[in-house]
Amino acid sequence: MKTATEVLLVDDNLGDAELTADLLKRNDRSVHTHSVTDGVQAMAYLRCQGKYSDALRPHLIMLDLNMPRKDGWAVLVDVKSDSALNTIPLVVFTTSEARTDIVRCYELGANSYVTKPGDLDRYRATVTGIGNYWFGFASLLQQEGY
Repeated sequence: MKTATEVLLVDDNLGDAELTADLLKRNDRSVHTHSVTDGVQAMAYLRCQGKYSDALRPHLIMLDLNMPRKDGWAVLVDVKSDSALNTIPLVVFTTSEARTDIVRCYELGANSYVTKPGDLDRYRATVTGIGNYWFGFASLLQQEGY
């Protein structure tokens, strides 16, 4: 039996997060998604702090850049500079198409940069493609705990 793949969705747009979670689960029923709405919550989740003390280590992080309190840029820096977290693949999934944002994210250690499409059909296809790659072709680390 295939073990569950844990995905952390970090996005302040609840509609996008719910749609993304639904599409990932349709793509692979063994995917469990966990959503947080800002970078402060994301880092608490990843470090198993507070209400996230029982959080499972994600196999993949999908990160929006523009969020309140602590933005995706800061989360990207924190994750990729933390030796306990930096092996978790991180997909930046955001609305920005700016070349400077793409370059900067890769410089900071993002494993992938995907622009959120504005229409539903392309959004579905994009999230399905992300799932196909990360859950079908890529080798994710199957780590227990932290």
